[in-house]
Amino acid sequence: MPAHPRRRVAGLAPALVASIALLLAGCTSAGVTPTLTAPPLSPAPVADPTTPASPSPAIFATVTDDEGTIVEIPMEPQRIVSLTPATTEILFALGAGPRVIATTDFDDYPPEAVELPDVASYQAVDVEKIVGLDADLVIAGGNFFNDPNAIAQLRGLGIPVVVTYAPDTEGVLADIELVGRSTGLTGPASSLVASMRQGFDQVGAAVAGLPRPRVFYELDATSDIYTAADDSFIAEMIVLAGGEPITTGSPTDFAISLEKLITADPEVIVLGDAAYGVTADAVAGRAGWGVMTAVRDGAIRPANDVIVTRPGPRLVEGLRELALAIHPGAAVPTPEVAAP
Repeated sequence: MPAHPRRRVAGLAPALVASIALLLAGCTSAGVTPTLTAPPLSPAPVADPTTPASPSPAIFATVTDDEGTIVEIPMEPQRIVSLTPATTEILFALGAGPRVIATTDFDDYPPEAVELPDVASYQAVDVEKIVGLDADLVIAGGNFFNDPNAIAQLRGLGIPVVVTYAPDTEGVLADIELVGRSTGLTGPASSLVASMRQGFDQVGAAVAGLPRPRVFYELDATSDIYTAADDSFIAEMIVLAGGEPITTGSPTDFAISLEKLITADPEVIVLGDAAYGVTADAVAGRAGWGVMTAVRDGAIRPANDVIVTRPGPRLVEGLRELALAIHPGAAVPTPEVAAP
């Protein structure tokens, strides 16, 4: 997922060549030329077909991560480092929590993860600390969420690193399966994905047939105004929740001008920045915002941006909350997500 405006929301087997040289050297003495006789050749050994070949070391798992890198995981990982809040939630949801030894300083869920050692911030990854913890698997975030140089360093030191990046809800489900394969928890991963799909379907059924209002999802408006970019994760979530997203007109830029927002005339404003103290009254009091339909109708509602935009197991809860913000009277059931 692209960086959040207020906070970031992005075996080698060496070849051995052996050469054998036979050097026959002699010396002359008193004009006598010595005769050099080559030793008899021994017959080449014949392999015994009844003797099994030595097995090559087994690989626990080989996966292709979201950046297309083929990652070999030599053994079932028991000391896992998670470098994104989403992958931390996935690991705990699959039952791998006891194997997670470190996370980041911005992990906030589940509570057990918060107490673990921090090995990364939004600015950097502490490679030395990860190595010192004897990690046998690192799960990182792509699209520059984690520093690519740090990922390359870890791989160069022999630590398997699986990079995840989910641009949409299908990507989230695929990443859950990827983490499951990487940790030996394919069964729990499949169960979680199935229950999340069911939850998405339940929310979709609840808003089917309802009017689809124009929705402005506010990420931040402390200086510039930030909302969903075209075809972004947030825009997709709004569609699934029964609304028509107002986007920036760019696939990568999350900023929108006030003039463009006024022209789009949102019918519902969802405050993803409510956790930072932004209220409906504050929005209604902004200069120029009073002409918007959502402001005139009082359709300004908060949402928990963490569960709406974090690509992890609680995404179904986020979709339900977003659907209720767009359609307050809808009979949206509480999804039940499978436990590991």
